[in-house]
Amino acid sequence: MRREHVLIPLPRSAFLLVKCPSCGAERVVFSHSKVVVKCPSCGAELARPTGGKAKILGEIIRRLD
Repeated sequence: MRREHVLIPLPRSAFLLVKCPSCGAERVVFSHSKVVVKCPSCGAELARPTGGKAKILGEIIRRLD
């Protein structure tokens, strides 16, 4: 089904709960983030902007709808 025919289209972006690969802390990250997102406890990168969708470097635990 083409996107134009859907009466109420769903958003392509979402907030994601991401787990840090080095320390295990969790942080909410926007899927289309425009800035580098770092872990609050250890400072490791969790998401890097790419111009569209962000490159998520941590483990995605779940999508927050």
